[in-house]
Amino acid sequence: MTGNVVLWDFDGTLAFRDGMWRGCLVEALTEVTPGHGVTRADLAPGLRDGFPWHRPETGHPALNTPEDWWDALHPLFVKAYVDAGVAAEPAARAARGVRARYTDATRWTVFPDTAAALAELSAAGWRHVVVSNHVPELDGLLGDLGLAGHFATVVNSSLIGWEKPNRRIFETALDLAGRPERVWMVGDNPVADIAGAQALGIPALLVDPARDGLRAAVRRILDGDVDSMRTPWPPTTGTGLPENSPEGL
Repeated sequence: MTGNVVLWDFDGTLAFRDGMWRGCLVEALTEVTPGHGVTRADLAPGLRDGFPWHRPETGHPALNTPEDWWDALHPLFVKAYVDAGVAAEPAARAARGVRARYTDATRWTVFPDTAAALAELSAAGWRHVVVSNHVPELDGLLGDLGLAGHFATVVNSSLIGWEKPNRRIFETALDLAGRPERVWMVGDNPVADIAGAQALGIPALLVDPARDGLRAAVRRILDGDVDSMRTPWPPTTGTGLPENSPEGL
């Protein structure tokens, strides 16, 4: 694959999961102990650290199967529950249900103009690659959401062992894309997506599809508007880990 390529983040850019990780853990706990009274806010402190993307400088090639990846997160989920006041036994049972809940495509929503944006760029000769810090089942989610056909390949951190903004995940994407003549990164995270891409000289566009949609991004890519797509660095506010991405809560 050569020519023109757009690298896309997934969660928070193309689609989102209602409730994110906190909501997912609440749902899994409700299945085990209805009426538990634990809220998303109760779980937030326990999820602020411990995911692979919280240590992007460190690779995790040993977590090279979906089972290994989810097994490594099981203690994090249990601790988040226990810290929120859940007893150890139901916490462990609920933690085992998080995987099925999080990968349930019916809990995911594609942003309204995602398909149209991808199609318009494809019609103009651009190819698409997903570059995402995500769960191992991302390919299946893309298929269930009707998006898989838009993408030439998917570069998933949980399967290659490196998280954005580490340069290795972007280098992998560029290699798989055949080192394209023109390339852009589109994402909702100023650290993982924007800074990571720009560190390799890739122009990047920070988007908020829930508020603004993707039309402006499409027009700027088609116009080759590099300067207006640059994002000031470092960001002036926030942690760089917005909630509407898997790196959030």
